[in-house]
Order: sequence, then C-alpha cells, then structure tokens
Amino acid sequence: MMPVVNRPSMQWSRSNLPSMNRTTSTAVTRQTIASLNRGSSTQPVGSASSSPHPAPAPRPAPAPRPAPAPQPVPAPQSVPAPQPVTSFPVPPLLHPLKKGQKTALAPAGAQPRLTIGVGWSVTDPRCDVDVSAFLLAGNSRVPGDDWFVFYGQNQSPDRSVFFHSEPAGGDRQHIDVDLSCLDPRICKIALVLTINEALEQRLNFSMIRDAYVRILSAGDHKELLSYQMTDYYSNVTSMTIGELYLHNQQWKFNPVGNGVSQDLAGQCAIYGVELC
Repeated sequence: MMPVVNRPSMQWSRSNLPSMNRTTSTAVTRQTIASLNRGSSTQPVGSASSSPHPAPAPRPAPAPRPAPAPQPVPAPQSVPAPQPVTSFPVPPLLHPLKKGQKTALAPAGAQPRLTIGVGWSVTDPRCDVDVSAFLLAGNSRVPGDDWFVFYGQNQSPDRSVFFHSEPAGGDRQHIDVDLSCLDPRICKIALVLTINEALEQRLNFSMIRDAYVRILSAGDHKELLSYQMTDYYSNVTSMTIGELYLHNQQWKFNPVGNGVSQDLAGQCAIYGVELC
C-alpha cells in the first residue's frame, strides 16, 4: 500500500493563506487577471496578431424579393334601399281638442255607445304599433287581468269593450265601447299606444307621426271629438293617447298625450295586470 504523503505542516494564519492559494508570488492585480484570461499574449484585443483565423468574407447582399402580385379588389356590395313607409292618411278631425282639454262626451247620466278610432304613421318600417284599453277601477288599477283589452284578448269580461285590429272607417284600429253595459266598478278606460319589441329593437316614438284618436257615436259614426298628438320623443316607447273617465255621473274624455319608457309589459305593470 502506498503511503499517503501529507502536506508539509505549517502554521495557518491570515498572512500565509494568500500564498497557499496562489501559484506565484506575484501580487494579484487587474493587469495579472487580464493576462490570465488572455493567455501570455500582450497584443491588444482585435489586432491582427491576436486572432489566428482570417476575417470572414462579407456576406453577399440578398437578392431583392419579387413584388407581390396585385390582389383583385372585391366589388363593393350594394346597400339595400330602405323599405318605403306608407303614411296612413289622417281623416278629417272635425272637433279637435288640445292636449289636456277635458271635454264631456254626453250629458250627465247618458251612457252612449262609442267607437274609438285610432291611427298613426311610421318613419321606420320596424315599428309595429297597437292600441290597448285598460279598464280601471277607482284605484286606477284593473279589477283583474281580464280587464285588459288588446290584440291578444279582444273583449272585456262584461262584453262592453271590443278590440278590432283591422282598418275600418278610415282608422287603422278601433275599439267599440258600450257604456250602458259597463261594469259599475269601472270608472276609467285608458287608451295606450305601444310599439311591439320597442326595447329589444331600440324603437321609440320619434319614429311615429300623425298619431290621433277620435271618438265617434256608434250609431251614425259622427265624430264627437278628436285629438292629434304633437309631441314625439326618442325616450318614449309607449304613449297614453287618451282616457275616458267618469266624473260626477258624466263620461268625459281627456286627451293625455303623455308617454313613458316602457313596453306593453311595463304598461301592464303600471295598471296592475300580471303577465305569465
């Protein structure tokens, strides 16, 4: 077995540690570190003698790329022309009222049979307008859900109010009212214009023109009074065009002409109709 030769013993101190780690007695300086990294040569970096390899030849310039072939320009698509909007003619309004001008329909105690004709024109063909009647008790709410007369429920439970969606007599839609057989709980009939899917399609009453209502006697269709709206706002989606109401045993008409930002469901909520 080969004996292990130990290092010569010497006293360890701060003064002799550096000499043990160094291979030479020369003091370590920036110059000696640089010479160790470069080797023994003292030529400046980048000189001709510091690199044994010749400088690489410059790369040839790349050949120019061919210009891309021109792409065919697509033909412009034709924009469909707006659909023509047919205006609905306003019939002669013989006894027009101003907004808020409340007027009696008949002498006190009389309960006439009436035809309420309604019409309008639109500037946007998406506007599908309908009239509805809310039969209200003294608390300004319907006694029940079936006291709401419209295109989906065309008569009241007492058969005093009938809705007709087909144009007749120069009006787009009309409602027949027989006050003689009206339930005694009913003291007001609110007439409301709504736009179908107004909120979903962003439709409003600034797209409506020439909206009117006229009250006719059912027997001879003579006009008793009428009202044509003058205010059409973009923040309105349903409009109370007028009201029949009972005051001191006398039926009167109030040309309201006020709107709200509600659809038909919102109007039902106002008057107490609960929808499924």
